[in-house]
Amino acid sequence: MRGKSRVIIENVQPVVDGGIYPAKRTVGERVDVTASIFGDGHDHIRACVLYKKEKEGEWIEIPMTSAVNDEWQASFLVSEQGSYFFTIHAWIDHFETWYDGFIKKANAKVEVKVELMEGAEMLRKLGGINPLLLPLANKLEDKTHYEEAVNLILSDDFAKIVHENSLKEIYTPLEIEYGISVEHKKANFSAWYEFFPRSSALEPGKNGTFQDCLKLLPRIASMGFDVLYFPPIHPIGKINRKGKNNNVRAKKDEPGSPWAIGSEEGGHKSILPALGTLDDFKKVIKEAKKIGIDIALDIAFQCAPDHPYVKDHPQWFKLRPDGSIQYAENPPKKYQDIYPFNFESDDWEGLWNELRSVFFYWIEQGVKIFRVDNPHTKPIPFWQWVIASVKEKDPEVIFLSEAFTRPKIMASLAKVGFTQSYTYFTWRVSKQELIEYMNELVYSPSRNFFRPNFWPNTPDILPYHLQHQGENSFILRYALAATLSSNYGVYGPAYEFYENTPVEGKEEYFNSEKYEVRHYDWKRTNRMTDIMTMLNMARKANAALQSTWNIQFCAIENPSLIAYLKTTDDLSNIILVVVNLDPNTTQSGYVQLPKIKLGLNDKINIKLHDLVTNESYLWVQEWNFVEINPHKMPFHLFKIDVRESNM
Repeated sequence: MRGKSRVIIENVQPVVDGGIYPAKRTVGERVDVTASIFGDGHDHIRACVLYKKEKEGEWIEIPMTSAVNDEWQASFLVSEQGSYFFTIHAWIDHFETWYDGFIKKANAKVEVKVELMEGAEMLRKLGGINPLLLPLANKLEDKTHYEEAVNLILSDDFAKIVHENSLKEIYTPLEIEYGISVEHKKANFSAWYEFFPRSSALEPGKNGTFQDCLKLLPRIASMGFDVLYFPPIHPIGKINRKGKNNNVRAKKDEPGSPWAIGSEEGGHKSILPALGTLDDFKKVIKEAKKIGIDIALDIAFQCAPDHPYVKDHPQWFKLRPDGSIQYAENPPKKYQDIYPFNFESDDWEGLWNELRSVFFYWIEQGVKIFRVDNPHTKPIPFWQWVIASVKEKDPEVIFLSEAFTRPKIMASLAKVGFTQSYTYFTWRVSKQELIEYMNELVYSPSRNFFRPNFWPNTPDILPYHLQHQGENSFILRYALAATLSSNYGVYGPAYEFYENTPVEGKEEYFNSEKYEVRHYDWKRTNRMTDIMTMLNMARKANAALQSTWNIQFCAIENPSLIAYLKTTDDLSNIILVVVNLDPNTTQSGYVQLPKIKLGLNDKINIKLHDLVTNESYLWVQEWNFVEINPHKMPFHLFKIDVRESNM
C-alpha cells in the first residue's frame, strides 16, 4: 500500500520540536490541527484527524477541510486532563474525483455512459460500509434509464452522498502520533498576589506570622485574586546573613533574605519558627481554599552556609582550591549568603532524589502550585525528570518558571514541563514593543509550549518605567498585564501602594523587602485596590478575558494608544481594551473595528459598556473616536454588544 500512496502530509501543527515534546492545552480549549496536504495531479484529496485520550482504545475521527494553497485544518476540544494524541490520514478520493469529472462532462453535454459504470462500481465498493448505496449502483447501471441516471447524479441529494461517503482505499498515514498535554483550567487562567508572610502583621513593629496571613485572606479574596504566592517560608541562614539593602553585614536584629535557605532550625522541609508551625501553615492552605485561593510556595534550590545539607552532604557543593565552598555569584554581584548546588556532583542521583522529595513533602502538606526560583541555573534534564515525576504523583500541580533569561532557555524550560513562565512583558513598554511581543507569544510556534504569566514588578525588579512614577503608570501597566495575558501576577503591596523608589541606577527597590520586615497598612485601600478588584471581577465574568490566545490588535491613529480585541470563538463575549500608554497627557485617536472578525456589515450599530467607569457609548461606524484622560482612568475596558442588525 505504501508504494501506491500518492499523498504528502507536511508541516503538521500543533507540534513541538517534531513531536519530542507535547503541545500544551488546558481543559475546555480547542486544538486546531493544521497541515499541508497535497498530491500529484488533480485528483481530489480527503483527510481526517484521528484523536484519542491516552489509554482509550478508540480513535475519534473528524474530517479536515481544505483552505488555500493546500492547507488543511480540523479542530477538536479537549475535555479532560491528561495526555491526548492525534494523527492524520489522507487519501485520494476517487469517488469525489469521478463525481467532479462527471459533473463537468454532463454539463458540457458529453456522453457519460462509461462514467456511469465507473460510478456504479465505486458505489458498490462503498456499499460494503453503507448498504443504502447499493440500490443507487443499480440505477446507474440501468442503461434503459440513461437520462434519469444522469439527473440523479446532478441532483443536490447525490452531492450530499458524495460528501458524506468518501472512498478511502489507499491512504497515507502519518508516521507519528503527536501528543497534547492537557492541564486543568487554572494553568491558563489565574491572578497572583505576592506578599511576604513576615510582613503580614497588622501592627507596626511586629513580625508577621501565618496567623496574620489568615487575617489577610478575606482582603486578597475580595480583590479577586485566586493565587496567593509566598516567598520561601523556611529557616533563614545566619552565616553571612545579608542586612538592609543587601548590606553584606547584617545587624543583630535583621532577618536576612528568605532565599538564603537553611540553618540549625532546618532546611527546605522546615518552616521558619518566627512564622509559626506546620499546622499553622496548613491552616492557611485550608482556609484559603475555602474562599477560592490556592497558596503558591516558592521553591529555591540553594542553601545558606549553615543549611543542614552543607554538613550532611558536602559532596553536593563545589569546593574551591582553598577548601571553601563556592558561593553564588553573578559578577559583579556576590551572594555570600547562598551556596548553589553542584549538579555535576558524583552523587547527582542522590541530589536529584532529595530535591524531588522537597516537592513531594509540600504536596503532602497541601501545596499545589510552585513558583520555582531561577530554574535556568539548574540543568534542564533535571527539571524534565522532576516535573514528570511530580505530575505522575499529582497531575494538578502547577509549576511557574521564574526565568528572566535568554529566550531559548526560557523556551526549553517550558517545553520540558513548566506550566507557566515569567516573560519579558516587564520590559515591553512602547506600543510597538507590546504588539510585537504579543504576536510572538500568540502566533509563533511558542504558542504550543510557552504559557506566559505577566508580572509588572517582582521583589527583585522595579522597572525603570515605574521608578519615581505616579499612580497612572502603575494603573496602565496593571491593566495591560491583566488583559493581555490570562495569567498575571503582582508583587502585591509594593504595587498596590505605588512603591517607586529605586536603588538609583538599578531596577531594584530601595529598602527592599527581601532584606527586612516591612509594615503595610493592610486596612487601607486606594484607587489601585479598587481597580485590581474591578479588573479581576471583569476577568471572571467575561470568558474573552480568560485566554491569552484570542487577541487581535486594532488599528488606532496614535502611537500612545494601544487597542486590542478579545472574543470567545462564538462571539458571545467581546471585549475591547484601549490603553493610554502616556501616563501624563490626554491622548485621542480613531480606532478601527475589525468588521470581518466581528461579522459586521456596513450598517454598524454596536453598544459599548466600560466595565470600570460604568460609561456607555454607541458606535455606528467602522472608525470611532476615543479620548483617554489618564487622570480620570488610563484605559477603557469595553464590553461590546453586537446587535443582530449588524450581521
